[in-house]
Amino acid sequence: MVLVQMLSRNNRLCGFRMEGHAGGKAGSDIVCAAISSAVYMAANTVTEVCGCKADITVEDGFFFLMLTAGEETRAADVLEGLRLHLSELQQQYPKRLHVDLVTV
Repeated sequence: MVLVQMLSRNNRLCGFRMEGHAGGKAGSDIVCAAISSAVYMAANTVTEVCGCKADITVEDGFFFLMLTAGEETRAADVLEGLRLHLSELQQQYPKRLHVDLVTV
């Protein structure tokens, strides 16, 4: 199962933490591909398009992005879009993805 924590600071999304695997066959798992694609698109949009500064860690089965304080407003729509997208995927695949909101 993939666990995603959408991180909130001062009632604004400020990042996310994703870990785990969706449980399908490596290289052909559509759930894992959908999650990974969404997370990478959000991270690249926040850092490269919006120009926000963030701490990022990526490892096998793990992705962490935390915006530098003060960057929340510029990235708000992207992170909210990611939260919405992953929540919809969770509804379709509840045994393979779980999304929470966590205050940091």
